[in-house]
Amino acid sequence: MTDRDIMKTPKTVLVLCTGNSCRSQMAEVILNQDLAGLVRALSAGTRPQPRVADGAIAALKLAGLPTGGLYPKEIDAVMNEAIDLVVTVCDNAKESCPVFPRPVPRIHVAFHDPHGEPLESFAAVRDDIRARLIPAVREALGI
Repeated sequence: MTDRDIMKTPKTVLVLCTGNSCRSQMAEVILNQDLAGLVRALSAGTRPQPRVADGAIAALKLAGLPTGGLYPKEIDAVMNEAIDLVVTVCDNAKESCPVFPRPVPRIHVAFHDPHGEPLESFAAVRDDIRARLIPAVREALGI
């Protein structure tokens, strides 16, 4: 692999939350959309819920973002990925973030949990993720 190939290889970012049903799912989609070609985002949960929150799906669709194939995943499902950065988006995930097979840089960018709130709350969290997480990931990865 040449230096040019390495520069073109997207960095893998794991977005970690407790339930992997809302904030981390929206962050995965937004990172993959806004940083396409630079980042390959994955998400997982320390205690995943049975399904992605309807409000998260609706908020993503309202912004014209893709929602196909989204489902909550256990952290074990991504543990063997070559992860370049772990982003925790809730305080519980930050506190219970697992130890990875190799050292991985971590950042914490917390977002409000809109579960049980109206769609407007999900949309506000979606927009907050786009406004704060994209620059934080860019800075952390130097892209």
